Formats: sequence, structure tokens, C-alpha cells
Amino acid sequence: MHRYGDRALLVEVADLHTVAALYSALRRSPLPGQVDLVPAARTVLVVLDRPPSELDAARLRGVVPEDAGARDRPRAVELAVVFDGPDLAEVAALTGRSRAAVVEVLTGAELTVAFGGFAPGFGYLAGLPADLSVPRRATPRTRVRAGSVGLAGPFAGIYPRASPGGWQLVGRTDAVLFDVDRDPPALLTPGARVRFREVV
Repeated sequence: MHRYGDRALLVEVADLHTVAALYSALRRSPLPGQVDLVPAARTVLVVLDRPPSELDAARLRGVVPEDAGARDRPRAVELAVVFDGPDLAEVAALTGRSRAAVVEVLTGAELTVAFGGFAPGFGYLAGLPADLSVPRRATPRTRVRAGSVGLAGPFAGIYPRASPGGWQLVGRTDAVLFDVDRDPPALLTPGARVRFREVV
């Protein structure tokens, strides 16, 4: 555990599962003065409305992580995806599957938003089968269109706006991933369950 700036504590944990469990526990029973939680791959940032104290640190050390789905019903999001990405054939070759088999695996998997990052509205989706883990592209693209569905390592993700990017692109969606007039603005929030539905 580390102090992070003037009003936060950064908790380092072993893996994504522990991140989700700690995030769930702190959402259910927040620290006094807790105003925000920011999960990441192996950390949870606990933002307070004041400088953290030794008592805050002690309380955090005493938090018992809980299964994110034990008492909460995670929000479900279904995304309509056209699987015509420029890297679909390469992903198929890298994983020893046909294109159709890659799509079948992606539409059959229930993914979980592990954390957000990279850009507002970008959710790192965990839960891919291990053999669908593919490397980022050796040379990133200078522009990836908004709504592009990509794979990189153990994660899937969707670009919320046009930007440079190095993920393997397998499809696209018209879903609006970030809208400042929506509450919450991000469609994919940590803990949400996500499924892809193929459309043509």
C-alpha cells in the first residue's frame, strides 16, 4: 500500500481476481470519506475527500476481498458486433482456428470489464480463453476507427473513439461507449458482464 498524491492510497494486489474482489468489497463498505475507486490490472486506487491517515491504511489492510458476484448482480451489456476486422484472419492463424471458430468463441464467452483505461470509455475485458491470447501488432496503426473490437494478450477491448492503436482488430460495433450526457458516461464500467452478438 502506498500514498498516492495528497488524497489517495494505492493498494497493490496479486492479480485481476483480487482487484475485482477488493473493488467489490470497497464499493459495498467504503472507507469513511471514500469518493472514488479506480481498479487497474493489479492495483486499486482509493480516493478520499481528505489526506489519508494511518487509520485509513489500517482499515484497508483489514478489508476482506469478496467475490464480485457473491451479492451483487453485475450489469449485463450485449454488444452487436460485425466480425469483419482486418486482423481476423491473422488472429485465426495465430490461434490455429478458422475465422468462424474465432467468432464462435468470442460470441460464446462472457467477458467482464476488469478496469478502464487508455481512453475514456475503454474497458479492458477479461475472460477470454487462454488460447485466444494474441500479441499486439508489431507496428501499431496510426488510426483505428471508433467502435473497433480488438484483442491483445488476455484482453478484448473496444476503441471508444478514433485513435492510434496496436490491438488485433477483429470486428466493429456501433455502440456508444462514452457519452458525457449519460450516467455513468462509460457504457463499460468495472464489473459489468459483456457479451458479443454477431450481426452482419
